[in-house]
Amino acid sequence: MATRERATHRGRQRGLGLAASIGSEIRLARRSLGLGLGRVAHAVGISASELSRIERGLAPWVSIVVLAQLCAVVGLELSARAYPGARPLRDDRHARLLTHFRGRLHASLRWATEVALPFAGDQRAFDALISGQGWRFAVEAELNPIDGQALIRRLMLKQRDGAVDGLILLLPDSRATRLFRADFAALLATDFPVGTSAALRALGKGHAPPGNAIVVLR
Repeated sequence: MATRERATHRGRQRGLGLAASIGSEIRLARRSLGLGLGRVAHAVGISASELSRIERGLAPWVSIVVLAQLCAVVGLELSARAYPGARPLRDDRHARLLTHFRGRLHASLRWATEVALPFAGDQRAFDALISGQGWRFAVEAELNPIDGQALIRRLMLKQRDGAVDGLILLLPDSRATRLFRADFAALLATDFPVGTSAALRALGKGHAPPGNAIVVLR
């Protein structure tokens, strides 16, 4: 429950901040055009008092559609896009998969979870980080991989920005995993050339895998 509350609170605060910022831009554009509250509000089908609250960031209920309409009326173009951010909500299966994998590592290896990327303001984090003598491998666990291109692109960016020596894509042995690996075999072979057996053999001896790896666990 705590994880859910942290995620929803973070999302709410982000949403309120964005709505307030957009409202302020709408107000500035409206006033620069010499348009009154009533005229702009009427064009969108809301009251002048509601528009005033939107402009002052006091309307947490406002929809993205209304904001886009208001922007258009005052000569602005609203754009929105979602980016990878802080740790998402996970279920117990995710934690169990990571715990199962950790049990396959040599006792000399260090293990940490939810490791933030080393940039101020970057909300991304690795699911886990394995550290040995002079090397670090990040671990990303995926329970239901679907879009291989998007997933690999996201993981490669995290590997680059996270200053790690390699990346392990951890997957459960499931029908979804088998379909995913079949559909994106060529891409996975290029970016994750090391298989489960080779990766676990190296990690079980306390060594780094010989490259980015896919580990599938029952």
